Amino acid sequence: MPMMEVLLREDIDNLGARGELVKVRAGYGRNYLLPRGLAVLATASNVKQIELQRKALLKRAAVEHQQAAGQAELLKDVVLEFARKVGEHGILFGSVTSMDIAAELAAKGYEIERRRIQLKDPIKEPGDYDVPVKLHREVTALLKVVVRDEAKAGIAVQPAAETPGEATTAE
Repeated sequence: MPMMEVLLREDIDNLGARGELVKVRAGYGRNYLLPRGLAVLATASNVKQIELQRKALLKRAAVEHQQAAGQAELLKDVVLEFARKVGEHGILFGSVTSMDIAAELAAKGYEIERRRIQLKDPIKEPGDYDVPVKLHREVTALLKVVVRDEAKAGIAVQPAAETPGEATTAE
């Protein structure tokens, strides 16, 4: 298999950290890493350029780590609640996915990319879950997710109550 050496410009899970020189398959490098700007070819000039930028990269990595740690501290108290319909065997109609979790976090004011939510499989049963959120290569926060049966949670559709201004008199 043809291999190529690339310099990573971003941290990539299961591959390496920013500034590292790694060997990847040619197709992966050519078709994924290079077009997305995640890596550059490991030429002599690019290696020298990365070495010159290493100090700035280390500072930037330290700042990102500090921000991620602060964000993890904020997320530790967040509890996301989902009410879903549940079948008679205790299985949800549908599921709670990382996209649902990201949308709920965005509604609460936390901007976290969906791909950072490390949900192995979609949640298909009611219960309490700890979902890891990878904020940085070295910082992972645990997010509390509570999935309840909407019928038991009292969220079932109820007739709309009249507001005081809309009350009609039958005289």
